[in-house]
Order: sequence, then C-alpha cells, then structure tokens
Amino acid sequence: MKKSDLVNAISDQTGIPKVDVLVTLESFFVNVKKNLTAGENIYVRGFGSFITKKRAAKVGRNIKKNTSVFIPEHYIPAFKPAKEFVEEVKSSVKGAKSKG
Repeated sequence: MKKSDLVNAISDQTGIPKVDVLVTLESFFVNVKKNLTAGENIYVRGFGSFITKKRAAKVGRNIKKNTSVFIPEHYIPAFKPAKEFVEEVKSSVKGAKSKG
C-alpha cells in the first residue's frame, strides 16, 4: 500500500476530503520525524511506539577496497508494535496463508 492508497482508504472510510487527509498525514510524518530527531519517543496505545535506537560503535569492512572502516555510535529510528497489534497481525496473516 502506498501513501496515496492510504489517503484514499481513509478518505473513503471517514468522508473527509482527500486533501485534508493528505495534509493531516503529512503533518503526522513531520511531527514523528521532528520528535525522533529531538530524542523524544512517541507512544500510541494499542498501535506501537516510534523510538530511537542506539547503535554501538563498530568496525565495518569495505570489501571492494579490502579496508576497515570505523562506524561511530549513532541513533536510528525504529518502530516497536504493541502486543495487541502483533497478535492481530499474527492471527490474520496465519489465517490468510492457510486459505491461499
């Protein structure tokens, strides 16, 4: 599903114009990026958490040049789904695979 498909689905379900849904969705994405960049996690009960994970410093390899490269400690964005969300996906995907 692409962003445009998501906008269409939300618009169809709620009756809100597609332009308004797109603006709201874009605003959500901007706020998630802004908060994660500032080091603040976002928790959505029943859905999951948008968090930053710390990656430790390590030595990587450049295979083409056969050299070692130091990769410093850094943070990456991550999503951790809520237990209810995980269980719902497990049960629905399991059922869909057994039918097909």
